[in-house]
Amino acid sequence: MGLSAPVPGGATPLLETRGLTVSAGGRCLVADLDLELWPGEALAVLGPNGVGKTLTLQTLAGLRAPAAGEVRVDGQLLAAWPRRTLARRLGLLPQGTEDPFPATVMEEALIGRHPHLGFWQWESPEDQEIARRALAEVDLAGLEARSLDTLSGGERRRLAVATLLVQDPGVWLVDEPTNHLDPQHRLAVMRLLAARAAQARAVVVTLHDVNLAAGWCSRCLLLFGDGSWQLGPASEVLSETAVSKLYHMDIRRVEFEGRALFLPL
Repeated sequence: MGLSAPVPGGATPLLETRGLTVSAGGRCLVADLDLELWPGEALAVLGPNGVGKTLTLQTLAGLRAPAAGEVRVDGQLLAAWPRRTLARRLGLLPQGTEDPFPATVMEEALIGRHPHLGFWQWESPEDQEIARRALAEVDLAGLEARSLDTLSGGERRRLAVATLLVQDPGVWLVDEPTNHLDPQHRLAVMRLLAARAAQARAVVVTLHDVNLAAGWCSRCLLLFGDGSWQLGPASEVLSETAVSKLYHMDIRRVEFEGRALFLPL
């Protein structure tokens, strides 16, 4: 289950930060972050509410400017990419999803194909088939004609994951993908993200569940909310001391059938 940390196979990481600083409301949340993300990696970003997980993801996506430092995609500064081209290399699953206009499940999934289409170009039968396969991967097959306003919170979340599948970027920035999901679909989504990373892509996923991070991610980035952070292989970073400090509570790490589990005391 999960991924082992890959050996970099090329000279240029898919995503890179140098001295990245994220601030909000006069607070420095993340200071001088140096990160290289390579094909095959799944990186979990962990921390309690308010430490900057979402803001960091938005900064990596280019939706907000860093307080300092830089972000590069395929070796090129983020700001230098044309937005349509960048959307084929980097995709964001936001924490919340709004539906301002009526649409069906299929219409929403096909939004993921927009970066791959020319101006005024309509989706082809091949695009529709890509969307159908993505919907099947998140257990929404047969709901293509359903209106968005008839979906449950979990179904809507899985549809957002399917839309990112349809987009098929090289780097996935995924903010709390397991929100609203039952245990079955929570594990299915994590399995899906790990499988995409294994296909020479890279995934950055914010999580609240440290056990999901330990089971499915090769590396972890712990954000403490005061600018400090800790980055490294999940097996090393996720210690009792570090996780207890991160969540301001006593947490015990136990081994069960070869897996590390974290339990609050």
